[in-house]
Amino acid sequence: MKTTPVSPSDWRGVFPVPPLVRRAGGTIDFHENRRFVDYLAAGGTTRLLYGGNAFLYHITLAEYEELLAWLSELPDQFWCIPSAGPSYGRLMDQAALLRRHRFPTVMHLPCGDPRDAAGLERGLRGFADACGLPLILYLKDENNFGANLEAGLDAVGRMVSDGICIGIKYAVVRKDPQVDPYLESLLRRVDRSMVISGIGERPAIDHLRHFGLPGFTTGSGCVAPALSHRIWEECRGGNFTAAAALRESFLAHEDLRDAWGPARVLHAAIELVGIVKAGPIPPFVSPLNEDQMRQLTPVAAALAAQNMAVPA
Repeated sequence: MKTTPVSPSDWRGVFPVPPLVRRAGGTIDFHENRRFVDYLAAGGTTRLLYGGNAFLYHITLAEYEELLAWLSELPDQFWCIPSAGPSYGRLMDQAALLRRHRFPTVMHLPCGDPRDAAGLERGLRGFADACGLPLILYLKDENNFGANLEAGLDAVGRMVSDGICIGIKYAVVRKDPQVDPYLESLLRRVDRSMVISGIGERPAIDHLRHFGLPGFTTGSGCVAPALSHRIWEECRGGNFTAAAALRESFLAHEDLRDAWGPARVLHAAIELVGIVKAGPIPPFVSPLNEDQMRQLTPVAAALAAQNMAVPA
């Protein structure tokens, strides 16, 4: 895997957020996971951000240790980004495991526990010191750093200035992604070259076109990596109308992910279209029911077919 420090150019591209494939008994199936990441690479996407779609909120420490070791052994073409947390105690337990490897960065999972900007900043600085890595912050809502928005953004800005934070996954949902005062305030404090759009294909074009963000994360792009990569390429070339036309192929699948839970839909979809046998998802989240699977099947198949149609 990539072990060199993160440079500004590293943020230019597509970041799949893959599911974590498991055996029938629930253990992680690293053979099938390797087949899956090779499928993503064949579609032009080699940045792997393991987080919510992999259900890392519910992973055991033993499994986390296994996952880190496996990611560390992937070829140099892959930039592997593990997530950690979300709680402080969990972060500190995982810090010792992260220190054993040479990841360039780690992402902090957002949480809904009681927190404020000063306390969260203190905890994240402690985690960065304990694991020896700079962080990616995942801004999923305006209150990630507490109810005082300006204090929260100032805390983010300080961590960026001090090198504690080297990347931001911006994932605050807006009715109109072009109208986002919070994102504008963030970009007044940090360099936009380190902020990636973090909500998939639906807002990505607006984020790249109107805010100048360099890349975006994708869940549905795990089904259609070549198609997702082509959207980024069209945006890079300023062909935003062409990018928007390609995005249409993702919307039905994204609608089901929004309705039923992004991670559980994606976990089912990669098996339905025959990429890999995904296996069970961990407890605390239930699999799709039979009716949902019937509805998802043609939608996922259509997205996979569009991916196959992308010229090599």
